[in-house]
Amino acid sequence: MGFIPFTLIDFIDIFLVASLMFGIYRATRGTNAPYIFFGIIIVIIAWVMVRALNMELLSSILGQVISVGVIALIIIFQPEIRRFLQLIGMRQKEFDFISRMFSSRKKEDINTSPIISACLDMSNTKTGALIVIRQKDDLMFVIENGITLDANTSVSLLKNIFFKNAPLHDGAVIIEGNHIVAAKCILPVTQSDVPKDYGTRHRSAIGMSELTDAVVIVVSEETGSISIAKNGQLKHNIDPQKFAGTLKKALGQ
Repeated sequence: MGFIPFTLIDFIDIFLVASLMFGIYRATRGTNAPYIFFGIIIVIIAWVMVRALNMELLSSILGQVISVGVIALIIIFQPEIRRFLQLIGMRQKEFDFISRMFSSRKKEDINTSPIISACLDMSNTKTGALIVIRQKDDLMFVIENGITLDANTSVSLLKNIFFKNAPLHDGAVIIEGNHIVAAKCILPVTQSDVPKDYGTRHRSAIGMSELTDAVVIVVSEETGSISIAKNGQLKHNIDPQKFAGTLKKALGQ
């Protein structure tokens, strides 16, 4: 058998497979899915071995198991598959530079004063809060699972929403321009490795900033500390005196 040359197509093939495997790993990291995936690989290897050894009964049984395996995988990995497809869909914005060049949508200036005042007040009273400020990316996939408000942003409204035991306090508020468009929204939680002391709000803020270009503010209910997440990075425990400047910088103001 002659030597088969390694071509550019082979390199691209390996690169794409490696990228796909890395994407699957990111989508399943922190869950039990990798262990299930490893078990499936063992079953496939066993099936190949029994076929090579002409063990007809075992080969037939394992073949039937594998033939229905696609449906089983969809059921077992439904949350991970949904997150993986969501990552692909949201990351398309990185390559959509042509539509951005001809886009007529202008970034609306945001009045940060009520947001800053409300966050500082809630920090002093240790009132937990999660605020998402839209930039360019569409946040409808999050807005649609919350409660629509469409109200002007104000200090009193933000504080009332996140007041403990208030009907809308659980979840995130979505702000577009100078309007609160929705409350009680559920954000995607990051699967990245983060410090163990990060709570659900901080993990959700990071997850949202990983999928979109939104700026997410977190007020800790335990400590009252303020954090800002952007591009998958979290600035934790921001000095209250520097919060206004940090937020405006994150928003590009």
